[in-house]
Amino acid sequence: MSRRALAERIALLKRLRCVGTGLLAGLILSTLVAGLVPAATAVTFGALVGGVAGPAMTLLLAYLTVVLLGHVLTTVREPLAYLARMRIDGAHRAEVARLAATSTTIGGLEGAGVQALIRQARADPESFMDGTPGPGTLAQVDILGRLTGIAGAAVVLAAFRWWLAPLLAVAAAGLQGLAQLEGRNWRRVWTGVLVPSQRADVWSEALVSPGEGKDLRIFGAAGWAVEQSQGYLRSAFDPMWPVGRRILVRQLCEIPLLFVPLAIAYLAVAGGGVPVATAAAVFAAAMSIYPADAHQAHQTINALTCVRAYDQLRAELTSAATTDPAVAEPPAGVPRIRFDDVSFGYPGTGRTVLDRLDLEIRPGELLGIVGLNGAGKSTLIKLLARLYEPTAGRITADGTDLAAIGAEAWRQRISIVFQDFVRYHLSAADNVALGNAAVPRDDAALAAAARDAGLTDVLARLPDGWQTPLARARTGGVDLSGGQWQQVVLARALYAVRTGARVLVLDEPTAHLDVRTEFAVFERLAAHRGDATVVLISHRLSTVRQADRIVLLGDGRIAESGSHDELMARRGRYAEMFTTQAQRFQESA
Repeated sequence: MSRRALAERIALLKRLRCVGTGLLAGLILSTLVAGLVPAATAVTFGALVGGVAGPAMTLLLAYLTVVLLGHVLTTVREPLAYLARMRIDGAHRAEVARLAATSTTIGGLEGAGVQALIRQARADPESFMDGTPGPGTLAQVDILGRLTGIAGAAVVLAAFRWWLAPLLAVAAAGLQGLAQLEGRNWRRVWTGVLVPSQRADVWSEALVSPGEGKDLRIFGAAGWAVEQSQGYLRSAFDPMWPVGRRILVRQLCEIPLLFVPLAIAYLAVAGGGVPVATAAAVFAAAMSIYPADAHQAHQTINALTCVRAYDQLRAELTSAATTDPAVAEPPAGVPRIRFDDVSFGYPGTGRTVLDRLDLEIRPGELLGIVGLNGAGKSTLIKLLARLYEPTAGRITADGTDLAAIGAEAWRQRISIVFQDFVRYHLSAADNVALGNAAVPRDDAALAAAARDAGLTDVLARLPDGWQTPLARARTGGVDLSGGQWQQVVLARALYAVRTGARVLVLDEPTAHLDVRTEFAVFERLAAHRGDATVVLISHRLSTVRQADRIVLLGDGRIAESGSHDELMARRGRYAEMFTTQAQRFQESA
């Protein structure tokens, strides 16, 4: 075993710290004692067969006691091992989740390579080549038990012929090494086909998902989706079959390594003049020293692959992380936000979305941001939330760079409703209170946020009001329409404002609402936003006409800026867009 391999196995054993002292002591004790059972079984069986060292009934009782002890230890150890595995894997999953969640930005999580590492590291087995640290860690404990058993069996064999124990141990080690080699071969090929395997999972999940399932059924694309899934699965598993065939052929070559040493040991016993008791003990001890556990080797390789992926993921995310010193305090009041010569392009695209953009967001104003698809409206908001960092320029709050404030502290001051908002399978109250999960739930703020978002009538129709789960998959749960969900998310953002946020950003917040509800929501929003700044992004120009100021994005910069009346009077691009939308609305009416 190389120095690196030994260090990795020791690192696995260190994960036993999260098991707990009492459980770990019971697990190790039962493993070590169980390791001595085969040697004790060989001795008592030999004595029983040879009829030596005492009355037959006493020998039989000793033999049965040892056999029963082995069964008891196996029965007791299994639940202990299960609990230990769950604790180890639970701690590992928490580490992976914490690593992903504490990444300052989301840019580092989006690459295909990082997603492949996350799949390997997240300890969520989806195939026979996926594994978790728990079984691999306990496999190292099992090795200690095996070594104890080999030592006990070696004592029995050495009493007859000293060279039998090393002969069988070397052969068993050879089989174990071959098993590890086979596992590494499987693993090398499997690592190269993770991407098609991930793509197969996308289509497999779509086939059983209620959301994607609607489209697949309506468009008659279910069969096509199955073909896509199977095609990617073939791409993933076709390279595995040649490896499997080579391993099967190699396993035939392992037969001599299994039978020749055993045959030598048995011939040595059968040579004549050997007492029956000795022969029986040698036979039993030889069988106990020999087995090589291929499954144990497979568990170890899977665990090491998982841990290595986690270490590589941590290195990737750490190298991609933006320095976040958090040396400055966030503004106490409503801040004045400035985008100073900000440029940004998504990694790997080669396209500049924002190009030396200058924008001021004034304290307490209702700012509307409009523009064609792809103009950079949502990108601007992601930069404001520090989900990405500008490739050039800086964003300040009251003159302080957001990078100096720190992402976590800054995000406590802002609340954002994204266009692709999340529908949590939680109660209505939890869905709204997640707008500010860092503070204790404020029922009065919940009620006020629901009122301002127009959610009160929706809550009144729910079976259990605030406590109704918003998912049909939950017991007693219901699903909401798109417009009702949008009101829930609006209430979530307004709850954040009522519990400390000073900047509210709404990205297409009323796309699912009818015109009457939309007008009512924004009338309440304008009346009850307090002194918070509101940034409103919308394709509906009738929505933003109520804004104090409107900016039109074009070619990555501010093309026009002013109130609705001022922009209409200029008869520029905004006026043209507004007139076109108004005509379409009148024609549809």
